[in-house]
Amino acid sequence: MIVALYTLAAMWGEVARGYARHADRTANYNVVHESLRYLPPAPVRWFQRSALSEAMNISSWAYPLGSDNLGRDVLQRLVQGARIAFHVGILTSLIALPLGVLLGCLGGYFGGRTDSVVVWLCATTASMPGLLFILAVAMVIGKGLAGVCLGIGLTTWVGVCRNVRGEVLRHRERAYVQAARVLGYSDARILFRHILPNVMHIVLIAFSIRFPAAVATEVFVSFLGIGIQGEPSWGVMINDARVRLWQGVWWEMTFVTLAIFLLVLSFNHLADALRDLLDPALRTEKV
Repeated sequence: MIVALYTLAAMWGEVARGYARHADRTANYNVVHESLRYLPPAPVRWFQRSALSEAMNISSWAYPLGSDNLGRDVLQRLVQGARIAFHVGILTSLIALPLGVLLGCLGGYFGGRTDSVVVWLCATTASMPGLLFILAVAMVIGKGLAGVCLGIGLTTWVGVCRNVRGEVLRHRERAYVQAARVLGYSDARILFRHILPNVMHIVLIAFSIRFPAAVATEVFVSFLGIGIQGEPSWGVMINDARVRLWQGVWWEMTFVTLAIFLLVLSFNHLADALRDLLDPALRTEKV
């Protein structure tokens, strides 16, 4: 349910951003209201019976999560952060998962020199500092979503490749593969139509694990100022909010941190549930 809620928030954020661009106007989450700076969350304002809302002629429940240093709605910016998080999670998965699955299948099925090359590529990529590689790619491609996603995608395929390779090594000697070879099926058909469907549960589990990891990496990179610029990424929001904690403006940092925590926690639970549901070994043990 939490993952579905984040998905709906990301979709709503995409619609809001697309509408603003189509209308050629500043999106609501970027509109500056100098007179509404540092509004606390609506429940706090209501509890304190503050006259601030009446003096500014705004609803007592407007800005439900408060406003930032430029008077921008924190809730709307959190929704846009969810949109960016889903962009990062999906785009990096589209890079890392196909690469890892393809190399893992080729190395595990053919063995020999092909497997040696795949193992060498995995070891070489894993030996490089991931964060430095991401920063280097982002600096070469340019600050923004494309550079961050490409850097994360090219550094996170190794785990998927190793898991898929290990499963393919197990399956290539099983009876159904031997029967397919006897029937004269090509290696491509055996690999992608017979073996690959039996290891797809690893891909689904890897996606649910990689998604929050990619989001957390993007948050850190954006916090350093290398990632997405001009958009309310969660990392950008944390970087902006940290300098105002000493002023007592706690709500922006609190809600962003809570949003990241719930996203990572929910996807980790989803990964465990998918493993229990899809892993053939676990199903066999239960039987």
